[in-house]
Amino acid sequence: MHLDVLDLRNFYYRSALGRAAQKVIRDELVNLWPEAKGQMVVGFGFAVPLLRPYLKDARRVIGLMPGPQGVMPWPPDAQNVSVLCEDTLWPLETGHVDKLVLMHGLETSETPSSLLDEAWRVLGPGGRAVFIVPNRGGLWSRSDATPFGYGRPYSLGQLEAQLRKHRFVTEHTLSALYQPPSSAKLWRKSAGLLEKVGHNMPFVVAGGVLIVEVSKQMAAPTRPGLGEAVKRPLRALEEITKPKPKPETARTAQKS
Repeated sequence: MHLDVLDLRNFYYRSALGRAAQKVIRDELVNLWPEAKGQMVVGFGFAVPLLRPYLKDARRVIGLMPGPQGVMPWPPDAQNVSVLCEDTLWPLETGHVDKLVLMHGLETSETPSSLLDEAWRVLGPGGRAVFIVPNRGGLWSRSDATPFGYGRPYSLGQLEAQLRKHRFVTEHTLSALYQPPSSAKLWRKSAGLLEKVGHNMPFVVAGGVLIVEVSKQMAAPTRPGLGEAVKRPLRALEEITKPKPKPETARTAQKS
């Protein structure tokens, strides 16, 4: 079940822990996608905190927010790009999205398979998507003090298998949020150090969230029937190489 948009807003914009989590995940996303000049960038779930770096140069930025979650205007200091939509019916044309980010969307959806089908539909050939989900082995999925404590957490193998089933090709896998999901001042002061140390640890165990980048690869088009046509050579020149007698000539030969 999707979380309420007001709870998500309060966490990411009005709490020290939420602002820290936002910065860490956004920095990881920018490392994967340094720019999106002239491209269409879309976020689903509550991904808008991660989209600000692309507002300036992207051709278009859209924040899709599912109906059960609710919608809020974003960004607060510019023209609104947020849109309320159904989980599996996005108001986007097929194959037009260059970059897609899902956060608090997949693990909270009641129809994750249909959601992935919709993500595949809107991505253009060669388009990229990033899925950000709670790590089943991390601390953040075990605490309901953050939005990552809700929904279905994933192991890396589970997430990759589900994405592969829907024809996505995994490009990069990483983890983030090695700091504890605590607002205590001690942990807030050491958060930066813990993130640096955490990158040298097995991410499937330590990181609070999994970040998987995938691409949409289209198979080369086939031309049905071409092979059969080649197997049947053209006989247009047979009349020249092996001329047949005219019907009148054949009848005259038979009478004689």
